[in-house]
Amino acid sequence: MTVQDIRAFNRFYTNVIGALDHSRHLHAPYTLTEARVLYELAHSPRTDAADLRGELSLDSGYLSRILARFERDGLVERAPSAQDPRRRRFTLTAHGRETAALLAERSDQAVGSLLSAVSAADRTRLAEAMRTIREILSDGRPPRREDVVLREPVAGDLGWIVQRNAALYAAEFGWNADYEGLVARIVADFAEDHDPHLERVWIAELDGRPVGCVMCVRDEAPATARLRLLLVEPDARGLGAGDRLIGAVVDFARGVGYRDLVLWTNDVLAAARRLYQRHGFVLTAEKPHRSFGKDLIGQDWRLSLTDTGE
Repeated sequence: MTVQDIRAFNRFYTNVIGALDHSRHLHAPYTLTEARVLYELAHSPRTDAADLRGELSLDSGYLSRILARFERDGLVERAPSAQDPRRRRFTLTAHGRETAALLAERSDQAVGSLLSAVSAADRTRLAEAMRTIREILSDGRPPRREDVVLREPVAGDLGWIVQRNAALYAAEFGWNADYEGLVARIVADFAEDHDPHLERVWIAELDGRPVGCVMCVRDEAPATARLRLLLVEPDARGLGAGDRLIGAVVDFARGVGYRDLVLWTNDVLAAARRLYQRHGFVLTAEKPHRSFGKDLIGQDWRLSLTDTGE
């Protein structure tokens, strides 16, 4: 392989994905770089201007102009960083989240249109080739927290949630097929009938593969949401995926107007319970039960979303 081979591939690929005319390609008033900054603000746990500049390798002046435009458009708000008051932290407004979601939806549609002409066998080859490129050019470095991204589910992801929950809990806790049946019903209910404005699923992705998930659904109690099916693959633990998945549910539930967020878990899931406590959930009830082939202690946890005493 020569330098010219790589440059030729780059020219081909940027043309295929419409990178040189991104705003027209997605019918949006933002350039590819601006859309990438918006994406990082929507998905990255670190939104200080300095972190964004380092993550995207952008000139500080160029990034400042982009963020200033986002402020004028009502997409972001700025405040002193919680870690260092001398630094600036940018967060998306409700309009910013809507805009980021719209761009993500249009990007998904564009890629879906591109893949529609690719056979199933060639899609497998394509995915393997892209994974190989990423692995080789990453020079074997270990994954970083910022490599984990949260995204909307695509075709096949809901099935993955059922399969991985069943396999992982069987391997780690010895739970039987009753748990797989429970997860399958939860996922099927969501797939068949959910309100996209009030209920969502997030997939945590690392190097192009799903490594975690969580759901936010309406509870029977008024103005209450329920967090369900939090899962993080063993090889992705320690990268903050679980923390970010819970944070996404909390932010979403609060943003759409729920007053409380509840969840049910079991005492053996110690790592997950520590994450819930970190986000302010409070244990409200415990009850022994026999489920999934094991004697367990079920736990109810609750987080008030209207508490301003943070």
